[in-house]
Amino acid sequence: MAKWIIDPDHSVAAFSSRHLKVANVRGQFNGLSGAIDFDPADMGRASVTAEIEIISLTTGNNKRDQHLFSPDFLEATTYPRMTFISRKVEPSGGNRARITGDLTLHGITRSVTFEAEFFGPVKGPQALGGETTIGFSASTSINRFDFGVKWDIKMDDGTFIVDKEVKITIDIEADMAE
Repeated sequence: MAKWIIDPDHSVAAFSSRHLKVANVRGQFNGLSGAIDFDPADMGRASVTAEIEIISLTTGNNKRDQHLFSPDFLEATTYPRMTFISRKVEPSGGNRARITGDLTLHGITRSVTFEAEFFGPVKGPQALGGETTIGFSASTSINRFDFGVKWDIKMDDGTFIVDKEVKITIDIEADMAE
């Protein structure tokens, strides 16, 4: 089983959530690190450990970012990281798998399942170091209330201005450990 180290320069965790029921607000975390034990021929034995720095969040709007870092949402000073540790990987055909594990966000750990696929591995050109690299893309949805992220204002119809559902997409490049 090969060990792959997440390349933080070519990996990102992104999210989107509906605002006012009419538009998706998107953001991304650029501070992603971790390791993946993975063999394309034996996906069922794979494992993932990943960590995301909360302060690496950007939505393209500094005022919104500061509100997301505050105690109303992510409490970045109290909970500076979110983590994911896989518990089970189930191959689902071809280059796809379901990865179930523990997501810790805002001090709360819940089981989540990502739908994932892998690409590669490929050997990069010698001009760039010739490293062997593999790619992963995974997505899931969570209810932010399940993780204690409950700030909101109700609209006149009783729904919230920020939807409880948060869609998460993670795109990773990882280099083979030496």
